Amino acid sequence: MAVCATMAAAQADRDTVVEIDEVVVTATRTNKTLKDVPIITRVVGVEEIKRTDATNIQDLLQQEIPGVEFSYTMGSQPSLSFQGFNGKDVLFLVDGERLAGETLDNVDFTRINMDDVERVEIVKGASSSLYGSNAVGGVINIITKKPQRPWDVIFNAKYGAHNEQRYGGIAAFKIGNFSTSTNLQHTSCDEVDFKKESAYKAYGYNTWNFKEKLGYKFGKHFNLTGHAGYFLRERNYSESQTNRFRDFSGGLKANIMLNYSNNLELSYLYDQYDKSDFYYDEYDILDYRNVQNTVRALYTHDFNKDLNVIIGGDVIRDYLMTYQFADTSGKHQYTADLFTQFDWNLTKKWNAVGGLRFDHFSVNNNNHVTAKMGLMYKCNNDLRFRGSYAGGFRAPTLKETEQEFLMGGFMYIYGNKDLKPENSNNFQLSAEYTKGILDFSVSGFYNTFDNRISTRYDSLYYNGQPVTSSFRKEHADKLKECEKREAYAIYENMEDLQVTGFNVDLKANFNCGIRASLAYVYTHESNLNSGSTRPHTANCKLEYRHDWKNYGFNIGLSGRYLSELDYGGSSSYEDYSIWKLSLMQYICKGISVNLTVDNLFNYVPASYSAVSPSTTGTSFSVSTTIDLYKLTHRHESGQKTK
Repeated sequence: MAVCATMAAAQADRDTVVEIDEVVVTATRTNKTLKDVPIITRVVGVEEIKRTDATNIQDLLQQEIPGVEFSYTMGSQPSLSFQGFNGKDVLFLVDGERLAGETLDNVDFTRINMDDVERVEIVKGASSSLYGSNAVGGVINIITKKPQRPWDVIFNAKYGAHNEQRYGGIAAFKIGNFSTSTNLQHTSCDEVDFKKESAYKAYGYNTWNFKEKLGYKFGKHFNLTGHAGYFLRERNYSESQTNRFRDFSGGLKANIMLNYSNNLELSYLYDQYDKSDFYYDEYDILDYRNVQNTVRALYTHDFNKDLNVIIGGDVIRDYLMTYQFADTSGKHQYTADLFTQFDWNLTKKWNAVGGLRFDHFSVNNNNHVTAKMGLMYKCNNDLRFRGSYAGGFRAPTLKETEQEFLMGGFMYIYGNKDLKPENSNNFQLSAEYTKGILDFSVSGFYNTFDNRISTRYDSLYYNGQPVTSSFRKEHADKLKECEKREAYAIYENMEDLQVTGFNVDLKANFNCGIRASLAYVYTHESNLNSGSTRPHTANCKLEYRHDWKNYGFNIGLSGRYLSELDYGGSSSYEDYSIWKLSLMQYICKGISVNLTVDNLFNYVPASYSAVSPSTTGTSFSVSTTIDLYKLTHRHESGQKTK
């Protein structure tokens, strides 16, 4: 028992160290340990991902991050709400690269295969000085796995409620300077029967996800990596119609270490996202295609161990074809940007980071400049203070400027070429205390959000001013027809928004194998009688792990709470909490079996709405993972593979 206690203590110590010493990249585009990043960053690591048993990024974020909620929009498509911002204001990246395609302002959250994810880095607040448009409310960067061992072969499977099934596998090899990783996953689920009237449907679906990654090191100073992927999701929309969502992606990246102080990264990315409707198992009609070609250069120079400067730039060709355009041949725009950032250890206790970015968009010859500044003070090894300002923006999309669409045969929706970019200013202050088993942080945030782009219905006027004369002239005939019907909508810059709040996080890793965490977020939208974001959200977790020679287990109870959402008295949505109990067992070091009871206390919404969870009560699932490398090397305890 003494040996087991010692092992548990060592494991707990490693967990604590890894959490604050883990290297992250998103907040500064350079490798820094989490404790040394002056910009507040939240990391969900690979072990947390395994324990949540999430199938996609939507599942993971809801379980791990308070302030995140997914609702349903037209056509029962998922839509993100994130501390006062929505899907179009939060930039999703995979290994630092943007994702093509959107549906009602949200990326396809099912595209991300969580089997291939090493960690997820979340930077709250504006980050446009590094990442450009869409990084108004935050950045979520999904970092994928890289081969670390001579070989890996991993299989996994899951079965759950509503006939939910998941099967996948990874085969990776690292031979000398060459590495390869192949990942394949298939998921499916039946339509959810809500047993009562519902404003939306949870359609049945199936997906296929394939990705191949290759890498080769030419000596010590030149590293070349490439990847290619294919994704297919089919949604069972009706007996005669299936919605198809496909993605083809590929890229090449060269990392060149010029010398000890200088590094150059060159990359190219192709991403094509298609949507089509498949009728009667015969006709497949393509009605949406978004293609992004991105070329990037990133140069890093270390003046000394205390000062680092990066200079980078991108050129992006963005092509969009959609049935919502009058011209079905499609539209395109070019984006070019140039950015720089310095990261300076002023003293042993003070660190500063600052950045500046210039973006140019070919549509309307639109230019934008954003800046950021962050400062961190280490009072000692245990106590750190952070403060930052960051600007954010989102340029009008091709859809918002070019759209001309008769929706449902009764209402026109028009784009507006005179739209201004959305702008945000984000201020954050935080304090973090880490000592032994305890990690405690509190942070406050204030966001101003100007020129929000949205559709305004049944009016050609905004604040008493007419829509621009060029717009009226271009659409005069159709607008007259719309006036007769009193049904049309126009994209416009709306009123300003202010979002304020604070975040409290508490984590503890006890020597006996117990881990506990509590995270609470308060969010207030000041321009509305009541906002579109629930003011109070919280996530909590309690886990216990114990290991013997050939068997171990981790039992965990986790829950999330979302307060009532009130739309100015006109409508409201009830508060609710969802709890999950899971038991993960580790057998012979290479086999894990996860038994889960979700919605432990059998919560069912009084009525199903766009912002209620699609649960029908308590559900059960079982999953397993088989790691052949660990199974064949289970007796090599204590040895690490380079």
